[in-house]
Formats: sequence, C-alpha cells, structure tokens
Amino acid sequence: MVRSHTLPVLIGLAWLVPGAAAAAQVLVPHRAIYDLSLLEASDRSGIDAVTGRMVYEFNGSPCDGYTVSFRSVTEFSTNETRRLIDQQVATFEDPERDLFTFVTKSFVDRDLDKEIRGTAQGSADGIKVELEKPEEGTVDLGKARFPAAHMLDLLQRARQGQHFYETTIYDGAEDADRIMTTTVVIGTRRMITADDAEAGVIGALANEAYWPVSIAYFDDPNPQEDSAPTYRIGFKLYDNGVARDMETDYGDFQLKGRLVDLRILDMPACN
Repeated sequence: MVRSHTLPVLIGLAWLVPGAAAAAQVLVPHRAIYDLSLLEASDRSGIDAVTGRMVYEFNGSPCDGYTVSFRSVTEFSTNETRRLIDQQVATFEDPERDLFTFVTKSFVDRDLDKEIRGTAQGSADGIKVELEKPEEGTVDLGKARFPAAHMLDLLQRARQGQHFYETTIYDGAEDADRIMTTTVVIGTRRMITADDAEAGVIGALANEAYWPVSIAYFDDPNPQEDSAPTYRIGFKLYDNGVARDMETDYGDFQLKGRLVDLRILDMPACN
C-alpha cells in the first residue's frame, strides 16, 4: 500500500559531489518524529481515515558513513476494516566504498509480511545488488545515486539556484531490484511564517530559510512528459538536510507528515 522507503529517500539523506563542494555540505544528525494523517482519498481507494506516527533518526558523517533508522506505524481504515502497517528500515551508506546496505521489515496487523535484506555496490558501470532476503540473488542495475548522495546533490543544486532537474536513485525499497527516476522541483527559498503549524517544534531552525521541494518518483527509467509518477513527495528542506511538512501523493490517496518533535544530535568526529 505504501512504498516502504518513502521517508528515508526523502530525508536520508556524498561522495559523488566534487571535493570542495562536498566538504562544505553537512547533513546534520537528527531525530525527528512525524504524525501521519490522511489528506485526501478517492472513492476508488476505499480509505476513510489514516492515523500514524513515524520516528526517524539520521546519524553519521561523510568519513565514517551514514546510518538511517526509522519506524512508521500507520492504521488505514475503510468502511469495513482496519489495517495496521508497521514498517521498519535500517540502512548504512559508506562513502569511501560507495556501498549501501539495507534491511526492511514490513508487518501487516503485527504479522511479518516481507523482509528485504541486501548490499548494493556502486561502480562506474552501475550498481550491483547482492540480496540475502527474501531469496539470495544478484541484480545488476544502471547508474544511480544512493539516498545521501541524492540528497546532497539536491542541496547543492538548490544553493546554485537550480529549480528543475532529473536524476536516478537506488534505495533498496520494494523488492530492491530496481532504480527509480526522479524529477525534482525546487522552489524559491523562504522563511517560516508565524502561522506555520510546525513553528513551535523546529527550534533554532525557526531562524533558517528553507526550500519548498517536490520530487516525483518513476519506475520507468525514461518517463514521458505525460507519464504518471509512482508517487510524489512535497516537503520543506533546510540547508542541513532536515525535512518537514511532508505531503505524499500515491495517486488514489495523499498522506500528511507533520513534524511534532525534532532533536539535533551531536556530529560524530571523523576518525
């Protein structure tokens, strides 16, 4: 029902960025909690209400690698049933080795529905994925960025004043056997307003500007202008990689992710 790596892709936020520019970019370690709710749903979706919460933690550094752990527990209600979706994700990115490891567990009504576990290695030729679960196997894919590199590239383009571009990403989501094409739209940088619903929880970021960002994700490696994305995410992005006020559009329904707690963590020293 919901793509399992949606938020880590968004905020999981690189070794693919040239040296001087990369050194100036910092993704701050942080722990964020988001309340999830239903914005809109079509009759075809059958969804009447959605309630949930996501806890997300990003840690690490460019020299030692980045870790992401998150868990979202969401209840989807229809006029006949309720279904509890519990998604748990842990990833690690190694900038030095261009390596990405991932473990995803999805539970439906507290029963394990799917577990994906594997390692992806980047090279000049593309990405090779070694899967451990649900079955052992190897998948060769084209060139793509891992999530932190994708985010750092986005931030660099935002600082340079770019407003639209297309790229590819690999995040180990779904069956971990594909890359996705993304089209990114970056709005004009702006400051928070007093009536912003998240103004009371962002702390020192209240004095920082953010970019409104929209990212459309396509399974098609060469989407046409009239192609519909698999899903689309809108959010407010800060210079340090923190994202808030998220809206995710799956076509038949849209979810809201409202930041309710943010804790900036200490930056690990590079060894």
